[in-house]
Parts: sequence; structure tokens; C-alpha cells
Amino acid sequence: MTFIEPISREEATERGLGPALDTFAEMGDAEAVFPRILAHAPKYAEALWGAMSEALYQGGVDHRLKELIRLQLAATAGDTYFSSLRSAEATAAGLTEGLVEAGLKGFGDDPQFTEAEKWALSYSYLMYREPEKLDAAFYDEGKQHFTEAQIMEIGGLVAIHYGMQVFMRTLQSE
Repeated sequence: MTFIEPISREEATERGLGPALDTFAEMGDAEAVFPRILAHAPKYAEALWGAMSEALYQGGVDHRLKELIRLQLAATAGDTYFSSLRSAEATAAGLTEGLVEAGLKGFGDDPQFTEAEKWALSYSYLMYREPEKLDAAFYDEGKQHFTEAQIMEIGGLVAIHYGMQVFMRTLQSE
């Protein structure tokens, strides 16, 4: 139950959100609650979903890592809705529930993760918890693993997904 009622699937599709509905269904939400809530403001929803989708599915950073970051952010935001969703593409690429669990806690010492993945997970973890640690030395370390464009890609993913997850958490009545 949400405080703002999702519009019907038909109306959301008419408003141009069919691709978002399909993606959410593939991620395990057949009802596509989030895009149907956003569809109250169709142009805004289209822009937000476009940015969220671009950040998660496009670019030069491995999608499996980005999905793990998205799930870490959902846990940070305390959002049960986004925490329950899983990218079918990331799952097919080998993202298991065991890796998700490891990515949510203790990833820094976990040999399942490369140094690059550990840096990206640290980046996501620190951005909202301890942003003062994201200094020149931190970014210099990141440049050992990622291009500057990829670092911007990860940062953008963190910013937009965390914000929308906090937003969704505030809409949930349960």
C-alpha cells in the first residue's frame, strides 16, 4: 500500500511508460508500482525513468556491479520495495543472492570482489554516510580501476537511485 495510488497499467502505458512497466515486471514487480506512481506526472516520470534506466543499464561499468550498488543503496535507504527487485540481466550475468548479501556487508575483506568492485561499493557506501571521505586520495584510488567517465557513471547511479529509493520509502504505508 502506498500513500499515492498508482495509476492503471493502461493509463501508464498511454502516457508513454510501457518500457518502464516492462522493466519493472522483469525485475520482479509485475504490478510495476513505482512507474505507475510516477506516471501521475508523465513528462517528469519519463525523464526520471530515462535517467534511472540509463544509469543502471547503459555505460561502461559492468551492469552486475551497478545492480549490486543499486541494492546496497536500497538497503541504505531502508526501502523494502527497491530492495526486493532484481535485474534479470544481472542475475543472468552471475549476480547471486550470496553476492548481494556479501555486497551489503563486509565487502571490503571479501575475496569474491575485485579491488575495483570494492572501491565502487565503498564509493556508494560512503557517499551518503561519510561524504567527507570522498577526497582526492579516494578518487585517485578510483582512477586506478575506472576511467573518469566510469567514476561519473557510478556517482550518477548512486545519486539518482538513492534519491528515488528514499522517495519510494516515504510513499510506502507499510
